[in-house]
Amino acid sequence: MSASDKAKASQELHRDVGVGGIVSLGLGTAVGVSVFSIMAPATLLAGPAMLVAMLLAMIPMVVYAIIYAFMGAAVPVTGASFEWPRRFVHPFLGFFISWLRIAGSTSAMIVLTMVLVSYVSSIFALPLKPTMFGLLVFVMLVNLMGVSAAAKSQFIMLLVLLATCVLFTVGSVPDIEISRFHPFMSEGVVGIFAAIPLLISLFLGIESATEVGGEVKNPARTIPLGITISILLTAATYFMVAFAALGVLGPEKLAASEAPLLDAGMAVFGDWGRYLIVLSAIVAIGSSVNATFIIMSRFLYAMAREGMLPARLATVDGRHGVPRAAILCTFVMCCAGLLLPGNLVFLFLAVNIPTILKYSATCLATISLLVKRPDLHEASKFRPSRTLLFFLSGLGIVLGIFIIVAGWSADWRPYALLLVWSLLGCAYYAFIVFRQGRASKAAPVS
Repeated sequence: MSASDKAKASQELHRDVGVGGIVSLGLGTAVGVSVFSIMAPATLLAGPAMLVAMLLAMIPMVVYAIIYAFMGAAVPVTGASFEWPRRFVHPFLGFFISWLRIAGSTSAMIVLTMVLVSYVSSIFALPLKPTMFGLLVFVMLVNLMGVSAAAKSQFIMLLVLLATCVLFTVGSVPDIEISRFHPFMSEGVVGIFAAIPLLISLFLGIESATEVGGEVKNPARTIPLGITISILLTAATYFMVAFAALGVLGPEKLAASEAPLLDAGMAVFGDWGRYLIVLSAIVAIGSSVNATFIIMSRFLYAMAREGMLPARLATVDGRHGVPRAAILCTFVMCCAGLLLPGNLVFLFLAVNIPTILKYSATCLATISLLVKRPDLHEASKFRPSRTLLFFLSGLGIVLGIFIIVAGWSADWRPYALLLVWSLLGCAYYAFIVFRQGRASKAAPVS
């Protein structure tokens, strides 16, 4: 094997992920901390019609899911949300989106581990930051064993999560009173629409598995199928849990609860309900921690492979087929994130803003692909019509702008932090371009 072949092989990832892995990553990312905290404020805004608002909140994610399913089938790559804007729009856009996602993913890991520890602490008293650090170490070790091992652990957690949700729902049936759903639209149509921006966060991340497209078996078929199953399972899980909680507690108690699922579980099962809901929370949030870690390490790998981060991050461990250096870098950055403020609103916005920008950039990349590379659309096994894709991409960009602007009133500080981080990223990108320009001029002409 030549030196160039060895170098290429050192950057090849193993294709080990099937439909189950895609579903586990998508569902594991989406069904995390939000379901345990967001039902109360949504019910306060919309009353029992929160169920309608939840279904309407799916619409933006259905738009983005179709876009991601097409792009994942047409151009399956690892670090997709970096690669697609880089290839089809401009290298700077790919860099900028991923640079922001470094901050967003770090914030997500802190939110998830912090809430996970707080739920476990309701049974066992645990020190917050040391336990969060221990969780980060454990997730890093699982990921170093390979994406297949990480996906399998994700799949096991998914099965436990669905089992606990079904148990809670079925066990709640005798305690559900239909009278608690009347009046259904107690807060009117205005309340329904007011709850939608809040409930959108329930579905964020459903497309995450496209980020490991370079590690997916038969991606042209597997990615669209996996995303479809993920969004249907996510919606079904949320709806049945929310319906049961409303039927057991009623809108007034649910809206006033600080831990709505915990209160509903204890109302149905007594003290055993506490253990059931805590187990469900551990599995749901734990799967989100694992999925977020996988995705973060992959876009660091993709950036390094294109020369936008140190080349060391693009090397792949030959035994397990994982980007070991990128995984270790992800771990270090998450540890640095332990220094971030512990305010959940601040952290949620720091996560959501880069995520929505990522969606908008992917929509823009889709439009560019359809214009510049129509052959990729024709060759894709999943190819909605060009007209539909143009329409959904434009709609996705508009929805993204609306969601980002709507979040400003909640807390301006994450916007300021991300602005500073963006300026640092622009300076770093300018340095990269300058250095590459000098290297090009210095290279001998053949």
